[in-house]
Amino acid sequence: MTAAFTVDRRQVLLGGGALLVSFSLRGAAAQEGAATPKRPGSLATAPYLDSWIRIDADGHITVFTGKAELGQGIKTALQQIAAEELDVPFESINLVTADTKLTANEGYTAGSHSMQDSGTAIRNAAAQVRELLIAQAAERLNRPADGLRAENGAVVATDGTRLGYGELVAPEMLHVEAQTTSKLKDPASFKVMGQPVPRVDIPAKVTGGAAYVQDMRLPGMLHARIVRPPSYGAELTDVDTASVEKLAGVVTVIRNGNFLAVVAEKEFQAIKAMLALAAAAKWQEHARLPTDRGVRELLTSLPSQDSTILDVSDPQAIGRRSIEASYTRPYQSHGSIGPSCAVAQFSDGAMTIWTHTQGVYPDRRAIAEMLNLGPDSLRVIHVEGSGCYGHNGADDAAADAALIASLLPGHPIRVQWMREQEHAWEPFGPAMLTQVKASLDADGRVADWHFEVWSNTHSTRPGTAGTLLAARHKEHPFAEPAPKPLPLPEGGGDRNAIPIYAFPNAKVVHHFISQMPLRISAMRSLGAYHNVFSIESFMDELAALAGKDPVEFRLAHLQDQRARDVVQKAAEGFGWAKDQKPPSGRGYGFAFARYKNLAAYCAIASEVEVNRDTGRARLVRAVAAVDAGQIVNPNGLINQVEGAIVQSSSWTLYESVTFDETRITSIDWQTYPILRFNAVPESIEVHLIDRPGLPFLGAGETAQGPAAASIANGIANAIGKRSRDLPLTRQRIRAAIEA
Repeated sequence: MTAAFTVDRRQVLLGGGALLVSFSLRGAAAQEGAATPKRPGSLATAPYLDSWIRIDADGHITVFTGKAELGQGIKTALQQIAAEELDVPFESINLVTADTKLTANEGYTAGSHSMQDSGTAIRNAAAQVRELLIAQAAERLNRPADGLRAENGAVVATDGTRLGYGELVAPEMLHVEAQTTSKLKDPASFKVMGQPVPRVDIPAKVTGGAAYVQDMRLPGMLHARIVRPPSYGAELTDVDTASVEKLAGVVTVIRNGNFLAVVAEKEFQAIKAMLALAAAAKWQEHARLPTDRGVRELLTSLPSQDSTILDVSDPQAIGRRSIEASYTRPYQSHGSIGPSCAVAQFSDGAMTIWTHTQGVYPDRRAIAEMLNLGPDSLRVIHVEGSGCYGHNGADDAAADAALIASLLPGHPIRVQWMREQEHAWEPFGPAMLTQVKASLDADGRVADWHFEVWSNTHSTRPGTAGTLLAARHKEHPFAEPAPKPLPLPEGGGDRNAIPIYAFPNAKVVHHFISQMPLRISAMRSLGAYHNVFSIESFMDELAALAGKDPVEFRLAHLQDQRARDVVQKAAEGFGWAKDQKPPSGRGYGFAFARYKNLAAYCAIASEVEVNRDTGRARLVRAVAAVDAGQIVNPNGLINQVEGAIVQSSSWTLYESVTFDETRITSIDWQTYPILRFNAVPESIEVHLIDRPGLPFLGAGETAQGPAAASIANGIANAIGKRSRDLPLTRQRIRAAIEA
């Protein structure tokens, strides 16, 4: 049975100046055994209203989310949602993000779920709190609730009588489970949602303020640096710490198995000591990396668990002409501009960790296991870090700091990774291989489609201690957990492997490879980036075989009207025309996808410039159209798509992890080049299709795949040849031209 509020059954008790509200238990005996409708968004797992909203007696409002601000702008958007449904000014709300002491457990901030899960929960919770307050005022004023309205932090009667929210609340008033449905405001009445409210996280970032965990400075804080093994599996055989311990400012040197660290009073003292300690350490390394094979050969040589994830057939559809192709993606780095950092303090048996992890609760569980502490003795607080959609070194830095802090009680310990450590030790985005074969019928439509994808898991995020480097490097190491495929419908390596197009015959096979030569995990959009790149590149190849315009060819195979709308909108915004001829040295490309086949829709048209002498390609102009459902902050959504296009263009044209038989060799910006400012597109236009009243659709990763494919298609259009192996470097493009 579920505790819920019903206006006609509420009893109001006034005593001692506090307003106490008791709630009836909804659900008569006749309802027992009936299926309970699911609460919306994250209310399904954190149903109490006070898990999301608190109103103090002075009217101060705090809103809680278990999601983390990663630079995607959710602090602003979630605050807008709460302000709208509570009928209060945007500025009056204090938003608290992921904190294991204060916020609901919403798992990871990943997969474009923040708006879909947390935004939906906050909107419904706020609407239900608003109705509670109105009902409370109706009881207080002895008036019908339908004659009252919420306005600017108060409930107002038709005669102007006002009762502030602070006057109406009681200590336990919001400690009640949410209903499954809410009286949401009509989008036509919105005052805050749908507006381009400036992002609250930006000012400190652009003025040199304290914006990141890297900026934290606590009283009595000590600085630590880690000496990482030089390669995977390397063993520390000897280290002379005596000379390092005598260096100025050094507090202690820590060795625990292969975990080696130094702690000092000041940061540069820690860096100098780290360099000296690294020079004194002797390691035994093992040649274990597969340098003798490319991505295609490597992935097909490893054992795989094969599963057919789509198999539809129509014997009446007969193919006449067939083509096939394969596409590869290398291991790629998150490339965070600021290396990972964390601060931890152990006092009175309790550990507090400030970290830019994307999952405070899973990280707490893993670190607690590593330290042999109960999870309740750890508090993990999210603080923004500079740059990552996915699993970079943030969780490992948190574990490093916690392990060191446990040995130095009372002192805040700040661990800052170095650039070469981030590049060498972060979990990379997995390498992938796709093979696709299709045939066209007599009318030039796809009659048969066969798609196969080979990939590792796309998440080794924390949850157990064995996911953390510090735990694996201790004298008594924790075993790395066995990798598992991520289940559909969202998937991992097979994310977006199932085409959204209507094909009469289609088969999709996922080859899950558990063996991982390199450390890998989640990277923005997971397998969708490469699967969409492959599908949309091949759609252009099929369009050419059919003698059809690429946009026309896609529309002929799309039945989803919202998909058709974004394709047409992007084409219109770009000025796409059938049989158009780009300027000399340039090419036009187009691509489309619905992220995960269940989140936001995105189509992108691109203009690409190719220097035929050097092979260097540059994205000149991109026009995107996006349908993310109900829009909360148009500027925030545009920011997301613009950033995704820029990042995807960097992945697509430049980025690839390199290694020899023993070590990762792409350990800085020279050996791991990324897009530079002189190669940023001249123009990116984002056209939004608002869907008032429809659910929020995750949009943070929707543009990764379409951007890659539209660039690749633009390059092929410019040079008349196609390169199918990412990244599309100048060497590969030049080789394609010469071929």
